[in-house]
Amino acid sequence: MIIKEEIKKRIPIENLDNLYFVLDFDRTITTSDSETSWSMISLYKDIPNEYLKETKILSNYYRPIELSEDIDNLYKYKMMEEWFVKHFELLIKYKLNIEAFKINKDNYYFLKPREYMKEFINFLYEHNIPLIIMSAGVSNVIESFFKYHHSYYSNIHIIGNKILFKNNIATGIENKVIHSLNKNETSLSKNIIESINNRDNVILIGDQLSDLNMVNKNKHKSVFTICFPSSYDKLKNIEDNYDIVCEKNDNYQSIKKLLFRKNK
Repeated sequence: MIIKEEIKKRIPIENLDNLYFVLDFDRTITTSDSETSWSMISLYKDIPNEYLKETKILSNYYRPIELSEDIDNLYKYKMMEEWFVKHFELLIKYKLNIEAFKINKDNYYFLKPREYMKEFINFLYEHNIPLIIMSAGVSNVIESFFKYHHSYYSNIHIIGNKILFKNNIATGIENKVIHSLNKNETSLSKNIIESINNRDNVILIGDQLSDLNMVNKNKHKSVFTICFPSSYDKLKNIEDNYDIVCEKNDNYQSIKKLLFRKNK
């Protein structure tokens, strides 16, 4: 692990009652070579070909805008909203079945948990540490992922795009659209806010620079940021902005040992 010197002085963490975690999902909880929660829908055996064609057209147009470092964030924000709304309209247009949003024995290997992820989540649950999953992905798929791996505990809260169904057919989205530019703590519901009340220390884990926006450092007593880099090509930029950067052989056991080595 690559750790900033000022951070080394503040670990291990001993007061677990004052702590909560905010994690990205795709390529953070899952491995870097996994599918995303969105792309899992396209792998459904009965997915309409027309849906696949139209979503590919949308992705080819909007994805480069999302990834560009030269485009103004206000314009990006508008484009991301537009992209997601159009995609939701396709879910309804092609009457996607609820089964397309489930992880099961036939598709689980496309969405792989990072090594020791389950053990890490078990540790948080056993110590009553809230875990907020903040994703621009599909909440239904994410929830199904945790259930499949027997890790969907009461301390887990998922912020994402939750698809609504009627008679098992997609009919819309619950609440507002969550995309890469607006996934942050302003999206927290009342019950989540209550679960982290009086907890001033936050640990954020993501895989890219935009994930740093999930938490506002100025609103908390202490924030640690940890990255599983989605690409090692621009590692210098990641190192400059994250407190702790995982190297290729690091995993959730590495993080647990670093942060909590004085706890069982």
